[in-house]
Order: sequence, then C-alpha cells, then structure tokens
Amino acid sequence: MKRPKVKNILIISVLTISFLLSGFSSTGPNAPEFKLKRIVIDAGHGGKDPGTVGAISKEKDIALKVALQVGQYIQENLPGVEVIYTRKTDTFIELKERSNIANRNKADLFISIHCNAAPSKAAYGTETFVMGTKNFEANFDIVKRENSVILLEENFEEQYEGFDPSSPESYMMFNLMQKAFLSNSLSLASKVEDDFSNRVNRYSRGVKQAPLYVLWTTSMPSVLIELGFLSNTNEEKYLNTKDGQTYLSSAIYRSVKAYKEEIEAL
Repeated sequence: MKRPKVKNILIISVLTISFLLSGFSSTGPNAPEFKLKRIVIDAGHGGKDPGTVGAISKEKDIALKVALQVGQYIQENLPGVEVIYTRKTDTFIELKERSNIANRNKADLFISIHCNAAPSKAAYGTETFVMGTKNFEANFDIVKRENSVILLEENFEEQYEGFDPSSPESYMMFNLMQKAFLSNSLSLASKVEDDFSNRVNRYSRGVKQAPLYVLWTTSMPSVLIELGFLSNTNEEKYLNTKDGQTYLSSAIYRSVKAYKEEIEAL
C-alpha cells in the first residue's frame, strides 16, 4: 500500500497552528477589537462534479442556490460584512482552491454548503460538521464522499502529496487539525442546527466532527452544512422548493448574525 506523503503537510500544520495561537494571545484593554468583516461562502461541488445525485436534482445546484441566498441576506442585513463566494455559477473548483480562496482573502468565517445521501432512503435531517476526528469511523462514508472530489482533479496525487480520500491511513495528518478555531466553529455549527430545528422545524442530526479536507485547510472558524438527504424522496422534494431553500438560507443567515454578535461582544 502506498503510504501518504504527510511529512510536509504535518510540518506546515504545526507552524500554522503555532502562529495562529500566538495571534490570539492579545488580551487586556489594549487588545484590538474584533469585527467579523469577511465571510467566504462555498457552494459544494459544481461543474463536472455533481455531488450527490437524487431522483430529480443534483447537490451542486441546490448548494449553489442556497449559498447565493445566504450571501444575499448577509449583504442586505449585515452592513460592513463582505461576502466572497468560491463559485457563483455551475463551475468546477478544486477542493484545495476553495480553502485557498478563504485564506488568500483573510476571511473571518468559512461556510461550505452541501446536501447529504445515504444507502437507506429512510435517512433524513440536517447536520453540520466541524473539523475533527471524533467518531471518525461512524462518519467515514460522508468523509470519503465529500473528500472524493479530489480524484476528479488533474495531478491530484502530486497536489495532495499522496493523500487518498478512500484510505483511513491518509487521515493520520488530520490529528493536527485547526484546534485554534474549534470552539468558534462549534459555536456557529450549534447555532445553525438549533435554528434548523427550532425555527425551520427540520429534524436535526446534530453537530458532528469529521476530517473534511476543505475544513482542515482553512485558517479560520469553518463549518460544512448538510441541508438534507437527496436520497430521501420527501426531503429531496423539500430541498427543491423555493420555500425550503428560503427557510434554510434564512436559518443560516440568522446563525451567522447571532455568531457575529456573540464574538464581537467578547
């Protein structure tokens, strides 16, 4: 078995985490006041990568519609907050480039929007992921699916230094995750799932941790939201309605607003 070439990635992770932690050490009356100024919204998949395919729709299309609507709500209602999209059309964006867009623009928050699928058509509900390895085996099917877009990229073995999204051994590198941002990521994820459940009346499967590449390589609090299951007939119909997309987009916006108010009050 070809072993993943993780040495360089591990070194970069250690240096990045050390740098980030040192950057959060300023306290006291002279500490700079934090403002949430820039959010990157990532519509999952796109172009030649349809993502999950249901009976009547594709993940890439629903994710894009919701992502654009969330961004619109933020721009209209949160003055001073800039929204940057990883894609605004049906285009293929490499997984690494999605996080690079957030890092290059020094975003304060990264939100990736997706739809789910399961072998059982009975599975349904929302769930929001943060970077982590807790319950890794239980979530491995989702991890493989969301990371497998790597295989569609040219020279992926070289770009990702031997990382194989279908190999559990490749995930040893994720033990050096972005722990500097875990608390804030969990805070936003919890708000999203609470709003889905309490305001939109969707069944919430909760907040979960998983070693998702796009979350691991972003240098800011990050979440990946699964809006529902396209493998479930009723949920797929809901996700394709204008009302369903509006309710879910509104919930994500309200969660971002509450998160912004919370961290700016600290």
